[in-house]
Amino acid sequence: MAATATNTEDTSTGRRRLTGKVVSIKMQKSATVRVERLVKHARYHKYIRRCKNYTVHDENDSAQLGDVVVIEECRPLSKRKHFVIVQTKT
Repeated sequence: MAATATNTEDTSTGRRRLTGKVVSIKMQKSATVRVERLVKHARYHKYIRRCKNYTVHDENDSAQLGDVVVIEECRPLSKRKHFVIVQTKT
């Protein structure tokens, strides 16, 4: 099951929320989440799957490998961490 990106914006805070799959939990208090999205090709009009990895903050190390999670944009927590895990769906 591929988690497709649902790029929604929370109207109360104005922060992006993405849905993705946890692909790495090797860091302390951090996880790597892969977010996939579908992009329509300009010439051939075929949908192509694009993915991007985000380093996210996981305060309690509760995320497990393969979990589908919702991440939300936050202030910069380090050089590459700008998202935090909000909800685990699996």
